[in-house]
Amino acid sequence: MADTKQVIQVAVPRPLHSVYDYHIEAEHPVPQVGARLLVPFGRSEVIGICISTEVANPHTSTKAVIEVLDTEAAIAPELLALAQWMQHYYHYPLGEVLATVLPSAARKGTVLEIKPEAPPDLWHLTNANLISPRAKTQQAVVDHLARVGDAQSGEALEAAGFNRSMLRKLEGMGVLIRRAAPTQRQMTGPLAPSDEQQVAINGINAAVGFNVFLLEGVTGSGKTEVYLQSMAAVLGAGKQVLVLVPEIALTPQTLDRFESRFGGTGMVHSGLGEGQRLQTWLRCRAGEIKVLIGTRSAVFTPFKNLGLIIVDEEHDSSYKQQEGLRYSARDLTVKRAQQLDIPLVLGSATPSLESFYNAKRERYRHILLTQRAGGATMPRYQTIDLRGQSLRSGLSDTLIRVIHSHLEANGQVLVYLNRRGFAPTLVCKACGWQNVCSDCDARLTLHRQPEQLICHHCNLRFALPKQCEKCGHHDLLPVGMGTQRAEEGLAELFPDIPLYRIDRDTTRSNAQLNSQLEKIQVGDPCIMVGTQMLAKGHHFPQVTLVAVINADAGFLSPDFRAPERTAQLIVQVAGRAGRAEKQGEVWIQSYQPENPLLQRLISQGYRGFAEAELTSRIQAGLPPAQPMAMLRAESIDPALARDFLSHCKASFESAAKSLHNVTGLDILGPIPAPMARLAKRTRFQLVVLAATRPELHRVLASLGRPKTHHSLRWSIDVDPYDAM
Repeated sequence: MADTKQVIQVAVPRPLHSVYDYHIEAEHPVPQVGARLLVPFGRSEVIGICISTEVANPHTSTKAVIEVLDTEAAIAPELLALAQWMQHYYHYPLGEVLATVLPSAARKGTVLEIKPEAPPDLWHLTNANLISPRAKTQQAVVDHLARVGDAQSGEALEAAGFNRSMLRKLEGMGVLIRRAAPTQRQMTGPLAPSDEQQVAINGINAAVGFNVFLLEGVTGSGKTEVYLQSMAAVLGAGKQVLVLVPEIALTPQTLDRFESRFGGTGMVHSGLGEGQRLQTWLRCRAGEIKVLIGTRSAVFTPFKNLGLIIVDEEHDSSYKQQEGLRYSARDLTVKRAQQLDIPLVLGSATPSLESFYNAKRERYRHILLTQRAGGATMPRYQTIDLRGQSLRSGLSDTLIRVIHSHLEANGQVLVYLNRRGFAPTLVCKACGWQNVCSDCDARLTLHRQPEQLICHHCNLRFALPKQCEKCGHHDLLPVGMGTQRAEEGLAELFPDIPLYRIDRDTTRSNAQLNSQLEKIQVGDPCIMVGTQMLAKGHHFPQVTLVAVINADAGFLSPDFRAPERTAQLIVQVAGRAGRAEKQGEVWIQSYQPENPLLQRLISQGYRGFAEAELTSRIQAGLPPAQPMAMLRAESIDPALARDFLSHCKASFESAAKSLHNVTGLDILGPIPAPMARLAKRTRFQLVVLAATRPELHRVLASLGRPKTHHSLRWSIDVDPYDAM
């Protein structure tokens, strides 16, 4: 009789919804569930994850596992359970979900061992004159150290955007010198909380088990201090804390404040190398890192004893992954907190309507901070009617006078315009022709320095045309306003005032951003012009005026989420004004100042706006009142994408008739995407709304695994953030 083989189930990182049976040869140990394995798959070898060692009906013919890579589980039971939940919730292959959970180095088979940490060091500036004027990156390191006026740790310099190889190079040149850091760091104590902050801290600290707190605090109300004092109790009990922030740019600021309170903290974001990310992942798993601060992917970090999760700016769109596995990191923290039976704090000045709705239904405990910390007052709002006005570089005469007055009073001015480039389009004055992308249904944006036309959707770049392609006329006019044009106009209007433009074109790295921010923090009168990068989390105590160039586009968009996003951005950017003892003002230019959404936001604040917008959503049967999924399909051949979604629609309608308790299904489409053609591929979408989540998931699951043409790409997006 043949020996009985030990058969296990393995999930492989392929876009396939099946798991596969393999057997273990006698020379290999039986792996733990969650361990990594090297297995043959087709003509290749892949690293998969052991899902089960108890297979009820194993295949009679199985391939052998090549190698068991781990003596212990690489993916802990809690994260494996989370991955399996994600598989069903997002309708995504388990093997690819698990590949997302693992750090990239672990996916490649790197041994999971903690390496000894290098002793902490401080980098001192010794001789800046050895830098070549043309070595801009080296000069940026020198400028940074000169501005902070003190030695910096390697971690702080890395967080500011300077890598270790650059620091070592400057050390070899004699520009920097490295010395051992003192073992004791000067720590800061807690601030005296306001009455509102104390109520929030007490409520969070008193929580037992799974609780979700929605901490809604006006900008500058001291939400971070509430986080810190809530964390102190958890850390004092020997537990760990996970803090999510929306942007890499905010990570160094948050890291510095948390380190000064608690000492060493870990950091996870896309700017770290593979080795650094893996070591942080392993040290959190071992319990060595007590506080981890990270962006979206940090939600998958294992912990030895996690006691609290905090999501700062919980409304932010960057928590939603827009490609591949389209997960929401904010929503996954709710699931993780529930699995671990621990508290979760969602903080924002402008909560998402989803969180607001959950608070109204008492699924979340709603905590309000209505006053700014330190006695600072909320900014005053004013609107400027642009109808019939002549503008100079997008600025009305009224706004120019207001900017003058604030600069003369030694205030700083922030000009917000959420459109980068010089002008959104180039138009022929003779026939009205516009320059469009050859591969997309998008107008090309005019950029200066260098002068070129760029598609902001597929990133194709074109030289400026010398004449109209339609009529041959030579007079081509830049139409519309971008941050480059605003910068140019402001420089002409205020030639003696320092001007800083902050957008993705000027700040492609943390080092560039921090260089700009450090100059601003000096406090001298200046003008900042930029996109939503300026709206998030920055503290500018000397800013007394925020100018919103044009508030109309978001309130008039056909995307039902656009008014919510626009209101959040306006409130967030307005919150940069008047954060210290000086009164702040917000001036909003609009061609429709009487718009009821804008007026409600100004007169009733974000809460009043959210109440009204939520009522409209409920009446329309839209999220968060009803769950939604969006199917997207794209192909070079438009008929393939459209016909595939038509097949999906027919399948869903058939399933709704055959499945029990599916009554509230609403299927819209297929219709062309708002931008129908992107990178030469035509895109269609199908929207599925259901009365309940179980109904939605049952119908989506009924689609199974349809066979498609090799050139067709398609995806399911549960809880879509936008309609693009």
